[in-house]
Amino acid sequence: MALVSGRGRPASGGSATITDVAQAAGVSRQTVSNVLNAPQRVHPVTRERVQQVIAELGYHPNRVARSLRASSPGMVGYRIKPVSTESVAAIHDRFLHALVEAGQAGNHHVLLFTAADTDAESDHCTALWRTGAVSGVVLYDIESGDQRPERLTAAGVPFVAFGRTAAGAERFSWVDIDNADGTEAAVAHLVAAGHRRIGFIGWPEGTSVGDARARGWLAAMDRHDLLAESHRLDVRGQDTMSTGTRLMAELLDRPQPPSAVVAATDTLAAGALQALRERGLRAGEDVAVVGFDDTAAAAALGLSSVRQPIEEVGRLIMAELLRMTTSPSGLEPMQRLLQPELIVRATG
Repeated sequence: MALVSGRGRPASGGSATITDVAQAAGVSRQTVSNVLNAPQRVHPVTRERVQQVIAELGYHPNRVARSLRASSPGMVGYRIKPVSTESVAAIHDRFLHALVEAGQAGNHHVLLFTAADTDAESDHCTALWRTGAVSGVVLYDIESGDQRPERLTAAGVPFVAFGRTAAGAERFSWVDIDNADGTEAAVAHLVAAGHRRIGFIGWPEGTSVGDARARGWLAAMDRHDLLAESHRLDVRGQDTMSTGTRLMAELLDRPQPPSAVVAATDTLAAGALQALRERGLRAGEDVAVVGFDDTAAAAALGLSSVRQPIEEVGRLIMAELLRMTTSPSGLEPMQRLLQPELIVRATG
């Protein structure tokens, strides 16, 4: 929208938006929203300045959206994505269940939607917020260069992320898992059991979670002076069972195969177990295998795995959304890095 000089008044014939008000007053969209919906949360000086700009620009907020948010239990938007047919992962389901359970305890409910990609997700979240359908949103599976936090911040949409970006993460609220610590713990456990040649089956480079888990394996191997003995035992592929089977077979065919393997996911680990069965090898005796995520399949297969505290993640994220929508503006964002736990079973 074209603006004239001075306070940023819309050009003739235009109608002011919350963005116009925020820019003219030198505050965030969220602060403008707080002035309108919860003025007690805003410092009196700031509140007076924003109210003056609102009057000067003739801004009229979407009162239907405001009344929807005020008169109904809080709704939290969340995008669901399909799970691969070759995956045993249930982390997404566990997280969603934890989120719903924590929300209900605070009179909030989760509104599910689908989107073709992250850009469409950001647009949908913004639309849901502006129409009053949700009081905030949860972002899942954040990548290092993810644009969703920046886009939602610019749009004034309250959100909390599961994961964090490589840059700018200090500006928004997030909860994440120390993925590197998880694979480090797996390697330390295998070293204590006497293994020296420990392989790694991971994702291709370029994902936050996959790269962190690979770094953990590398750091632990270096700390125990095992990198030379494990040369060429780092293999990567897509997160499917068939990939895990193929990559494990490749490792077994090496002149000096590993005596143990850490997999970036339980899906890859389950594939690795299949490769051992096909060779007549016993998991945990001939070759140790440790997965990551501690899915229900891991327990069923007797697979050692690194467990994520998903239930705690869900509780923390929902509590932060409640804080953001009920507490005074200007509070520092919450950032929590949680430690995973190695669950030892028969495979290693």
